[in-house]
Amino acid sequence: MKYKLIVSDMDGTLLGDNHKITEENKIALSKALEKGVKIVPASGRIYNSAREHFDFLDINTPLIACNGAIIKETKTNKLIYKNNIPNDICLKIIDIFEKNEVYYQLYSENTMMCKNLSKEDQRQTKERLKNFFNDDINVHFGDDLKEEVIKHKILKIIAIDDYDMDKLKKVKEDLDQIEDIEITSSWFNNVEIMHKGVNKGEALKALINYLGIDKDEVIAFGDNYNDLPMLELAGIGVVMGNANDEVKEKGDYITAKNTEDGVAKAIYKFLKI
Repeated sequence: MKYKLIVSDMDGTLLGDNHKITEENKIALSKALEKGVKIVPASGRIYNSAREHFDFLDINTPLIACNGAIIKETKTNKLIYKNNIPNDICLKIIDIFEKNEVYYQLYSENTMMCKNLSKEDQRQTKERLKNFFNDDINVHFGDDLKEEVIKHKILKIIAIDDYDMDKLKKVKEDLDQIEDIEITSSWFNNVEIMHKGVNKGEALKALINYLGIDKDEVIAFGDNYNDLPMLELAGIGVVMGNANDEVKEKGDYITAKNTEDGVAKAIYKFLKI
């Protein structure tokens, strides 16, 4: 078997529009596992949220979470890699978000901290989170998240605005003045920030060194900008059919959409199973 590792994004890639792994993708991953291929999720989600989707495989596998800020094994919880954002930088980022009056969230290893400006904001946020997280995920709501920076090691910070792209553009311009951070996006409506040097590509480098696998033996799947470093590093970077044209141009192969079992179809093609 030429390929020894499959590393895949989750939302917009492995998961369908119902935020669950499609049945055909489950079958394809199980068949790849039977052939001795390692399966590793690489998500922007917090660790626990990403891990719950892979219980069906019943394996101990490394999991890349928070856009590459942490790698842990799913059964043993063994920490392989972690790179959090220093507290002083977190506070600068929060100041920019507060100045621009943009909604934001902080991610630690197992907790999401949400900025809410009103009771209605909190109600809407809770409804939205039901689509992404189970009841075991720690979610903290608060008006002053600076206090949470002191209590937690923050791995990722995200700003979200569904309607005002100019506001997000201004936020990005302000963030560009801060050194030692990585800025990316996993959807049209967000800006995601990690510590300098943190991205899915760097996490994949750390992982293949840990596993003793060559990058040419890796198939990576993704659909958005935060997946590009990983897609470009892998032997084959497979881009989903639902990705935008700019992301598609960076891939080695374009598969079907996430709602059309694009991951499974590419696995069958390249692993010949």
